[in-house]
Amino acid sequence: MKNKIEDILNYLDELYENPQCELEYHKDYELLIATVLSAQCTDKRVNMVTKELWKKYDLYSLSKEKQKNIEDIIRPVGSFTKKASYLINIAKSLIADYDGKVPNDREYLENLPGVGRKTCNVVLANLFNVPAIAVDTHVERVSKRLGLAYPKDDVLTVEQKLMKKIPKKYWSKFHHQMVLFGRYKCLARNPLCENCKLKNYCKYYKRMIKDGKVS
Repeated sequence: MKNKIEDILNYLDELYENPQCELEYHKDYELLIATVLSAQCTDKRVNMVTKELWKKYDLYSLSKEKQKNIEDIIRPVGSFTKKASYLINIAKSLIADYDGKVPNDREYLENLPGVGRKTCNVVLANLFNVPAIAVDTHVERVSKRLGLAYPKDDVLTVEQKLMKKIPKKYWSKFHHQMVLFGRYKCLARNPLCENCKLKNYCKYYKRMIKDGKVS
């Protein structure tokens, strides 16, 4: 397993030496809001929406706005009714509890509406350099293909297994690398297997060989 982990980390470093979060933000609360909006949505679309959102509002004006007006802006990200409600209530909570700042407090953040463990991990890792592995759809898919987790594992189990196998000092970087790898290389459909240096570890690739779809 040690050599496998080293091979994975080395290849990810080769591909993405300095990975960055692709959600665009300038203030701490903008990252939190963007990550909430990114549920079941691409970062590219979220960035288009938040660009318009922050042209019109800051955290304080957002907290006082009618939900319908927020819905109209964030409609492209999906689940816009729920997400608009989340945004307004997150803004109200941050203002009331922390003068509009995002705290380095996992328990508090995970109790905000629309903020789950994945969102919290993204925020803590990017804003406060807290070691964390946020398991989104890309990280989950790649982890299971590479045999770092079982196909039926839920996202929390995947995260726990990755935390045991990946040295803690690499957690946040590894998360970003896995997101990029899943987004641009190890795609859900038609992954770019041919030149991948990890294909010998990949259960998906081995199944494709077995089925005669690759040689």
